[in-house]
Formats: sequence, C-alpha cells, structure tokens
Amino acid sequence: MRPFGYQRPERLADAVQLLAEHGPAARVLAGGTDLIVGMRLGKYAPRLIIDLKRIADLPAGIEESPSGLAVTATTVMAGITGDERVRRRFPALAEAAQTVGSLQIRHRATLAGNVCNASPAADTVPALLLYGAVVVTAGPDGDRRIPLRQFILGPRLTALRAGELVRAIELPWPDAGSGSAFVRLTRRRGVDLATISLCCSVSPAGEVRFSFGAVAPVPFLVSDDSGALVDPAADPATRDQVLAGLSARASPISDLRAGADYRRAMLVVLSRRALRTALRRRKAGDP
Repeated sequence: MRPFGYQRPERLADAVQLLAEHGPAARVLAGGTDLIVGMRLGKYAPRLIIDLKRIADLPAGIEESPSGLAVTATTVMAGITGDERVRRRFPALAEAAQTVGSLQIRHRATLAGNVCNASPAADTVPALLLYGAVVVTAGPDGDRRIPLRQFILGPRLTALRAGELVRAIELPWPDAGSGSAFVRLTRRRGVDLATISLCCSVSPAGEVRFSFGAVAPVPFLVSDDSGALVDPAADPATRDQVLAGLSARASPISDLRAGADYRRAMLVVLSRRALRTALRRRKAGDP
C-alpha cells in the first residue's frame, strides 16, 4: 500500500471542499471494505483519504418521511438488516443486505458504498433498482437527486461529478398490496460474490418486475404486464417462456464463478423462485 494523506472533516461542506480541491487523487472512506482491499491490491492509489464517519451533519441512520425512507451515507448494512421498517416494507433489500460479506463486514460496509463501488455483482443494487431508489449527492453546486438507474453508468463508473459525494439514498414507499423478494446464487455458502443476483416484485395490478445483477455490465430492470406470471392457472411452460424472454437482455460472462451458459440457464430457475416468494408475500399483504 502506498503512502497517503488522511483527513477527517467534521462538516459535510468541508468534505465536499476537500474533494473539489484534490479531484481524482482523493477517495472517500465510509466503511472502507472495498477501498482498503483495493488499496492493498494496488487497484487504488489515492493521495488523500477523506473519512466521513465523524461528520456531524451526516450521521448514520434511516430517516422516515411521508414519502419513504432515506438511508444516510454512513449507515452500515447491519443498520439496514436490523431496521424493522426496512424488513417490513422493503424485504428484498433486507435480504440482499444480509448477504453482504460476513457479520463483521456488515457492521462496517455501507449501503452507499455498495452503490458507489458500482460492481455489476453489488448485492443491494438489484433491490434498490426494484424499489425505485434515488441517490442524493452533495457537491460544490449543491445537492442533486439522481434515480439509481441513471447513477450507475458501467462497471466501477457512476454519475458523480467532480467534488460530489453521496449523502443519502432515498426509498419511496412501495405500493400497498405489492410483494417482493431477493435471491442469489453463489459458489458456496458463506462469504462470496454473487454468481447471479435478482429481485422480483409483483404489484397489486399484477405487473411483475425483475432486476438482475451479475449478468450484465450494469444491473438492469425488466417488467411484464401480460398477466401470465400471476395467473395461477397459467401453464408452467408458458411462465418459463415469459421468464426466459425477460432475462434475454442479460449478457453474462464466463469467469471463475460460472460459465455464461450456466448463468443464462439459472436466471430462469432463480426468477421462478423469486416470483413464487413475491406472489406469496403479495397474497399475504406484505411488500
């Protein structure tokens, strides 16, 4: 690891100023679970680390409003999984956050960091996409609110401008009577990156939406309103045909975790499982 400077500002405005002054040579530290590993491997060599954990106007927490929840940038994954409002109204996000690393990592890694890392296999991004998350940034020109689907531009690439950092992620309340679920496939139980991850939601009107991760350069959303996926009398083969059509946009690669053909085949299997859970939660009245 190369030598670097370290600053621990106490105000958000000071952190923004440091970012603007040092540009690409500076990196923000919230949890550090990706950054520190990348620095040790030589992937990142920042000349300045800006630690956000002591900023008075950026405390860790989940704020509730009539429109939904706002998760601040310093909130760790354990705060997500332990929040009753998240577990009740955003179960797919709680399930996704529970898969991030180990228990120790979840007490350090932040939701904002998982988004800003912009990995195609980021566990929480499919759930955030499904729930229509909005990324709130702070920068030299003030705040911006960017829909998550427009925030991640490619692997390790986001829409953040020079001097900007993420200060919160907003989650609008799901429609009453909807159901959602998260599933993923890994090589082994325990700590591992996703081979495939996906979320499914079913609206009260019967629209089915999926968000897929680890099978394209950027996690993406697809939807179906044909009614075939919510019709209990529909032929299973017809359902699988619809699911295969929804996953056709995927462009998986072959790597050490799985081959592209295996990933394509398992997309339908996992989609079927997630749909079944989402339908059950919809029927039970859970989001």
